[in-house]
Amino acid sequence: MRSHPLDCPIWSALSSRQAAFGTDGSLARRFAEDISPFAATADSSPDAVAALAGLAHDDDDMSLLERDPPSPPSGILLKLNAAGVQMVLATLTPGADIAFDNLGDADARDMLALATLTRPGPFRARTHKLGRFIGARENGQLIAMAGERLQTDEFVEVSGICTHPDYRGRGLAAALTRIIAARILEEGKTPFLHAYASNTGAISVYRKLGFEHRCNVTHAMWTRA
Repeated sequence: MRSHPLDCPIWSALSSRQAAFGTDGSLARRFAEDISPFAATADSSPDAVAALAGLAHDDDDMSLLERDPPSPPSGILLKLNAAGVQMVLATLTPGADIAFDNLGDADARDMLALATLTRPGPFRARTHKLGRFIGARENGQLIAMAGERLQTDEFVEVSGICTHPDYRGRGLAAALTRIIAARILEEGKTPFLHAYASNTGAISVYRKLGFEHRCNVTHAMWTRA
C-alpha cells in the first residue's frame, strides 16, 4: 500500500507536474520513450497491472522504479530486477563552488553521449526536458553533469549525476549535485534521488551531501514476451 508520494514517484510525477510528458490513463501511464522508459500504475490492483502490461511492447525496456513494484503478469518478461535505495535530503552540507554551465537543447547530444558512457541510469535523447541540467566543461568537452528528473508538487529528483572516467576524483559530481539540490530547496521543495544498492561509492557521496536513506526500491524492467 502506498502511503507517501515517493513510494511510487513515477506515478506521482506522471499524475501531477509531468503529466504532459507521458501517456494518459487512469490506471497506468508511461513517459514518452524518447524522454524516459519509466512507467507506473495508479495502484496494485490487477486491472492496473494489466493496463501497465498493455503499454509494453516487444524488445521493450519499460522500467518501474518504486518501493514495491508489481510482479509482471502473463505475457510479460522481467528483464531486470535490481535493488536500489531512495534518499531524501535532510540538511544540505556546504561545499566549494565550481564553474558550471546551464545545459539545454544545444547540449543534448553531449549530455546523451556522457550518460551513455557513464550509465548513471536511464537517459534518453529528451530526458533533459524533464528539468534543469547543469554541467562542467573542460576544453569544450562536457565532463560532468547533474540535473532534475521526476517532479511532484513537493519533491524533485536529482538525477543524471555522472562524470567522465578521465575526470573523476575532483568532486565534480558532488559539487553539481549540491548546486541542483540548493536550487530545489530555494523553491520550497525537497530534493531526493535514487542509486543502485550496489553503488556504495555514490551512496557515500550522497550521505556526505546530506541525503538520508528513506526506503529501498526496485528497478524492474518489463518487455513483452
